[in-house]
Amino acid sequence: MRTQAEKAAAFGPAPAAGCFIIPNPWDAGTAKLLAALGFEALATTSLGVAIASAAPTATVSRAEVIANAGEIAAACDCR
Repeated sequence: MRTQAEKAAAFGPAPAAGCFIIPNPWDAGTAKLLAALGFEALATTSLGVAIASAAPTATVSRAEVIANAGEIAAACDCR
């Protein structure tokens, strides 16, 4: 798996086609699926985390969002 610095360096140049599609996985499993489909970069979603955890007010703590982002980053070799 690439280091975070290697991922950041690969992310720098703008896409040649002029557009950029980046999906928002809500957990590590979804991140692995999207990576397997060929997405090279993934975003994260706090609302997706809240909905997936069935938070009654669709809110989660900063710590929960950061932990989830860490799990997504560790799950695949995306940028």
